[in-house]
Amino acid sequence: GPLTVTDANLALGRLLPSFFPRIFGPGEDEPLSSEDTMKRFRQLTREINHFLSTGQSHAISHRGAHGNSGHGQGSKAEMSVEEVAMGFIRVANEAMCRPIRALTQAKGHDTSQHVLACFGGAAGQHACAIAHSLGMKTVFIHKRANSVALPFVAFLVLPQGGGDGVGGAEGGGQGVWGMGYSGVLSAYGLALADVVEEVQEPCSLQYEARSFPELDRRVEQLTLSCQEALRNRGFGSSQITTEVFLHLRYEGTDCALMVTASAFLFPLLILILSLSHRYLKEFGFTIPDRTIVVDDIRVRGSGKSGLKSMIRARIGRGPPRPIKVTQCYFDDGYLDTSVYLWDELSCEHSIRGPAIIIDKNSTILVEPCCVAQMTAGGDLCIAVGSDQLSMLGTELDTVQLSIFSHRFMSIAEQMGRVLQRTSISTNIKERLDFSCAVFGPDGGLVSNAPHIPVHLGAMQETVQYQIRAIGNDLKEGDVILSNHPSAGGSHLPDLTVITPVFRKGVSGPIFFVASRGHHADIGGITPGCSGTRNLHDNLSDLRAQVAANQKGCQLVSELIDCYGLDVVQAYMGYIQSNAELAVRDMLKDFARRRRQERGSLEVEAEDQMDDGTVIKLRVQINEEEGTAVFDFSGTGTEVWGNCNAPRAITFSALIYCLRCMVGQDIPLNQGCLTPIKVIIPSGSILQPSQSAAVVGGNVLTSQRVVDVIFRAFEVCAASQGCMNNISFGSERGGYYETVAGGAGAGPGWHGRSGVHSHMTNTRITDPEILEKRYPVILEHFSLRPGSGGEGKYRGGDGVVRKLLFRDSVVLSVLSERRSTRPYGLHGGEPGAAGMNLLHRTDGRILNLGAKTTVNLESGDMFCLYTPGGGGYESVDKDQEEGNGSSPPIKRRRPCEAFPERGSVFEYRRVQESV
Repeated sequence: GPLTVTDANLALGRLLPSFFPRIFGPGEDEPLSSEDTMKRFRQLTREINHFLSTGQSHAISHRGAHGNSGHGQGSKAEMSVEEVAMGFIRVANEAMCRPIRALTQAKGHDTSQHVLACFGGAAGQHACAIAHSLGMKTVFIHKRANSVALPFVAFLVLPQGGGDGVGGAEGGGQGVWGMGYSGVLSAYGLALADVVEEVQEPCSLQYEARSFPELDRRVEQLTLSCQEALRNRGFGSSQITTEVFLHLRYEGTDCALMVTASAFLFPLLILILSLSHRYLKEFGFTIPDRTIVVDDIRVRGSGKSGLKSMIRARIGRGPPRPIKVTQCYFDDGYLDTSVYLWDELSCEHSIRGPAIIIDKNSTILVEPCCVAQMTAGGDLCIAVGSDQLSMLGTELDTVQLSIFSHRFMSIAEQMGRVLQRTSISTNIKERLDFSCAVFGPDGGLVSNAPHIPVHLGAMQETVQYQIRAIGNDLKEGDVILSNHPSAGGSHLPDLTVITPVFRKGVSGPIFFVASRGHHADIGGITPGCSGTRNLHDNLSDLRAQVAANQKGCQLVSELIDCYGLDVVQAYMGYIQSNAELAVRDMLKDFARRRRQERGSLEVEAEDQMDDGTVIKLRVQINEEEGTAVFDFSGTGTEVWGNCNAPRAITFSALIYCLRCMVGQDIPLNQGCLTPIKVIIPSGSILQPSQSAAVVGGNVLTSQRVVDVIFRAFEVCAASQGCMNNISFGSERGGYYETVAGGAGAGPGWHGRSGVHSHMTNTRITDPEILEKRYPVILEHFSLRPGSGGEGKYRGGDGVVRKLLFRDSVVLSVLSERRSTRPYGLHGGEPGAAGMNLLHRTDGRILNLGAKTTVNLESGDMFCLYTPGGGGYESVDKDQEEGNGSSPPIKRRRPCEAFPERGSVFEYRRVQESV
């Protein structure tokens, strides 16, 4: 099979084959083969050095140095086998750090204040390095954590100061990340653990003195229920303890926090102060003038088992004795490394790294600057030392290039976690309609979390506009708020908060961080997308964006503290240059294939909006330089409605499409646009006047621009081409959502059904949240069978969504692809057009058209049918090519899809796990 991280550890001398189980080969009875591993690594090293000797690596280094005032000093000439293996280890460690940071941050905790507990046979090889990268000072490895030799790495983030126990501190709400536990450890832990019985019931009472008698009564009933359940399991009264918790939230919010309460005693001030403290810690602010609601009451009863661990480390005299000394490769090269057997270590033995500790089913690496200590319980506790400033230079190191890509993306991801956690509105907290990114001192996009594509390209224009407008007047502590479409804005509801990052001794900003969030109510005639009805929530969300930016500033500063400003800015340039080179290579490859097939290096395409306005594109490619001119001349003029798109929107669509067409997993940044020249006619729908209405350009026209670009390059069939914007509300408040549809099919894959595609990446609000906070019932929500275009590869189906209103509201619909259908490609059929219907209480059914605002009464129902995606290739193409009759087209099952990968998939997987 291919080389793995285990092979990299073997090549570095961190695994000793003589102590590894014989589980390899066809008969699963052969040992690890160092010879085969080294042979494959030598071949890989030759390939890497060949790449380094070509112009591509030097091009990255040259452009990075040029873009960063000469900080870069060229790339490393050649790598050794050990440096290649060490590079894979470093990248793997950083890839494991990203989800740990993201999930722990999502719970409001700082990894540096926690202990890293390890499980699985491979975890001990990486624990010290991962803890060091996360700023953690302690690694804990339980004696039974490696009782089964499972080939996985799993980590548990525990609060510091918890003693020797390895139990999950559920009551403390600590962040946990892990992939599993060994079976023996689970049984061992269950035997020692207390038996917990919990009962919970909804409440919905306001937290005030007149509610206390009812709260007392309910707590008493739940406590008796807990005690009775534990007595039935054999526990006596003296072994049972109970705790009472109230889930409190501010009225109008959805985030309830668990606050400990004393049974039958509800001191009003103490619990309010406790909630305020928790809320301030979790979200960065409080809402003192809001009523507090008790969402539910929870009582936890614990039956103390009284059992204690009988495992104790043996007591020995004298220092620990290694069984051998081997050579292991670290950052400073090969070092003498002592090897110890876990079973021969005694209580209070201290082992200074570098060292290897071998258990029956695992190998634990104690890195330099770390000290391992055997506890009285026979477990291993490793103190992780801190290094001085990294000695990494400004010259390009391809391994560090990958690591810095992870680090910059991690900063944006953690900013997003803070924003999601601290926001108030449904739009940001539930639908995730926001984006965060890091920018260089020139305002160029460096890295982003995979949030909303339509935001990310435009945010660079916003930051650069403010740099030009404010320039040297920026001071530390300044925060900029912008939403003007002519200043890089997407549309008015998208508010961008920009914070400059300063460094002592440097006169101007060294970086910028920014967050853009969609505020459903910011001023306008109708409620929903553009009508201010809840100013307090708007201000709270802006505070959340400021808090997210402050987190980004802190993380950027920590990165600079670790590596130095010159190094960080040099690798910022290298990352952008890497993206530029990837786009140039893609354009060269496309031009070569295009010239061979059709003899032309020019492509063009056009599509229409529902009102007939043309979006036209001609692309001229320079094959030798890997550059292209994207010319939108011939595009329709500015329109009377609100589908005009600011210039920044076209750049967002373009940078997104280029990133999709590049066959590498690179960060989306300004480097993607370096080889591109864009021509947009002034006065067109893609570059309208400053007085033009643009709210629909962000959510509708942007999708059509993507369709046209992909059609020109023949990438895939059209997706639904719309975000299906629905808003409703009254003077009391408003709600906004975008709804999924069908994705276009492409060469080798069917289109996905019922998904957001291209320029949008939001979630739909949970039905429970929707129905609880707004006067509406979600009557129906399903896929729309048959709406995807036919073809060898079928387009994805749209969805059907029906909203039944319980009160009088104003409904606004902003949609596209109601009169035009998403195109198919290479003979594939187009997807079905969408439809917006209104069912009145008197039985009438009205077609609302693509865009409208209408008054609804209680009992009216809005029915949304979203477009499907286009199909790809003709069904009978096999017959045309003489390959016989093709099999009948079957509707794909959900499992029959291409495997997901890349940063967007990884981020979504982590996000949905919270």
